[in-house]
Amino acid sequence: MTLTWKLVVDSADAPTLADFWAAALEYEVEDPTPLIDTLLAAGRLPGAAVVERGGRKLFRGYAAVRHPEDPYDGQSGVGRGRRILFQDVTEPKGGKNRLHIDVHSDGRLDETVDRLEALGATRVEEHDQGPAGHWWVLRDPEGNEFCVA
Repeated sequence: MTLTWKLVVDSADAPTLADFWAAALEYEVEDPTPLIDTLLAAGRLPGAAVVERGGRKLFRGYAAVRHPEDPYDGQSGVGRGRRILFQDVTEPKGGKNRLHIDVHSDGRLDETVDRLEALGATRVEEHDQGPAGHWWVLRDPEGNEFCVA
């Protein structure tokens, strides 16, 4: 039996990283507003646990993105496929990521890197070697490394 999964990324500002990665991957930021409204109305969630951003309510310290073609739960807004959850943590990022995202540019490497920079990424290092060919290491707005090939 296969398992479902999500990639969880520790962050300092989950909604900002969700906005960046949604734009970078052409994913959708999940909208848990219906679930949050239900929990607030039932008194099961304090108002302090909620923030508003971009016209949607989010759980404070959390934001997620999902592939636009994957199914999702209309009641909770939670994706049931390819998704990334960003969660705020108090400690700062330290050192190189042991797990990272690879973005495939479909032969438009320079165009893709330029677009990601315009969204807030920073170029770190260019590579042109081995079977992987030519690629760039970039950092997202919080310094998490990722590759564009």
